Amino acid sequence: MADGEKTIAALRERFPDAVISSSSFRGQHWAEVKAERIAEIGRWLKDDPAAAYDVLLDVSAVHWPDDPQPMEVVYHFFSLARNDRLRLKVRIGDRGPVPTLARIWASANWNERETYDMFGIVFLGHPDPRRILMPDDYTDHPLRKELPLYRG
Repeated sequence: MADGEKTIAALRERFPDAVISSSSFRGQHWAEVKAERIAEIGRWLKDDPAAAYDVLLDVSAVHWPDDPQPMEVVYHFFSLARNDRLRLKVRIGDRGPVPTLARIWASANWNERETYDMFGIVFLGHPDPRRILMPDDYTDHPLRKELPLYRG
């Protein structure tokens, strides 16, 4: 069993009520977890020596406008000690909210700000929840799929 698969198994054992689904394919490992548990799971991923995902590489999102929970936040973790990647996903309503990971990984700060700016997702407890790419007075979130396409 690969490291990522072991982590998924440990995640299911430690947080049985929080893991919605999981999969592994060609060395890629991911799990969908309940949004309200992401900070607790993130703390475990970083602090538990058996997990040791010491780097949060990225936080992004996907907009699925026709789904009941249209926003999917995607977290990419990396373990330097094991050279192993793990992806966690949470599904949320139109704007969230989802707990911040900025108090666990400093890299989450700007990544969550960008995700807010581009998708409108609110991160609860974020230390600096303001736009990072778009002007402060900009009213939309450009990566959402609800803006009409220009057909000139």
